[in-house]
Amino acid sequence: MTQTFAIRDEFIPFSPPLIEADDIAGVVDTLSTDWITTGPKTRRFQEVFCETYGAPAALAVNSCTAGLHVALVVLGVGPGDEVITVSHTFCATANVIEHVGAKPVLVDIEPETMNMDPAAFEAAITPRTKAVIPVHYAGHSAEMDTINAIAKKHGIHVIEDAAHPISGKYKGAFVGSSENPTSFSFYATKNLTTAEGGMLTGTPEFIEKARVVHLHGMSKDALKRYEKGGSWKYEVVLPGFKYNMTDLQAALGLTQLAKLDRFQARRREVVSQYSKALGDHPAFTIPVEKPEVESSWHLYVLRLNLDQLTIDRDQFIDELKERNVGTSVHYISVHLHPFYAQKYGFSPESLPVTWDTYNRIISLPLNVRITDEEVAYVIGALKDIAAKYTR
Repeated sequence: MTQTFAIRDEFIPFSPPLIEADDIAGVVDTLSTDWITTGPKTRRFQEVFCETYGAPAALAVNSCTAGLHVALVVLGVGPGDEVITVSHTFCATANVIEHVGAKPVLVDIEPETMNMDPAAFEAAITPRTKAVIPVHYAGHSAEMDTINAIAKKHGIHVIEDAAHPISGKYKGAFVGSSENPTSFSFYATKNLTTAEGGMLTGTPEFIEKARVVHLHGMSKDALKRYEKGGSWKYEVVLPGFKYNMTDLQAALGLTQLAKLDRFQARRREVVSQYSKALGDHPAFTIPVEKPEVESSWHLYVLRLNLDQLTIDRDQFIDELKERNVGTSVHYISVHLHPFYAQKYGFSPESLPVTWDTYNRIISLPLNVRITDEEVAYVIGALKDIAAKYTR
């Protein structure tokens, strides 16, 4: 006799943050000081980030998007230039290219890792190519040795979109430890959160230029002007942006960073449970982790084998909702959005691997707060739906 799947009453959210007593105390302590905007805690957050991940230098910003935008500006990317990136990413990766007046050239991904296909990158290079932005999707590093080598051969800047891979490694080195400009995200759903925020890393020379660009083009920030011994005088040397992180955010970042190893260990436990239970199921393809990569496991992206099912991905998500399981889709491919499709003439099939991937992906609940019981329930729900709609 077939056992009926029992639907739980409580909803399992996709990715809530874990804010603990020390996080709250750090923010409250900041509120009691003279600095709540960019100040000593922001400076300390930058220093600790570099110490932890081996970054040459770092600049705290108000989003990963801001970091990518600043990097393009510092590198002189502008009208008439082309920047190669993937469509399999959040729209911000392409939007910042538009912001500087350049053309985003979208290329396809590897089926296995869902990261930039280096061969597709090289095939897309033209005399107008100024930069490439590989995305470390879901926390798994892109094939950076090959991408860097291709870029060096053609004289192209490399800017890494590291919205996902904080604490992740490629060939034993942390993402962000190279000289490539690299932008991280600390959004509310990320492995480490400052609610909103990010970090831009790169060489000391690059970061000094970025520091001017990210705050109105001013020669000195508020801390240098108003701390003891500072001077109120400053100069605007270019029309910069308002992209600074506050000490309130940095206070949260410091406490979160101090316990990120614990957070990561729990993520790996959840990933192991998912992969062990779903790896051999004919309806599912589980995510990979290559031997040379240590993924941060920001996302657990399950791919449906639609030839085994009588429903599509959207219907599958609806079935999970009915079973009180929260999921997401990362992402609606850039070339499918009306602005990019209409401006550059994309059809869904323009990037066949990306299109196939988009139609099959579901991001499962993966966060530090999820319990083993909830993980088992999600697995049971997935198997129940697959059995109900097996082809």
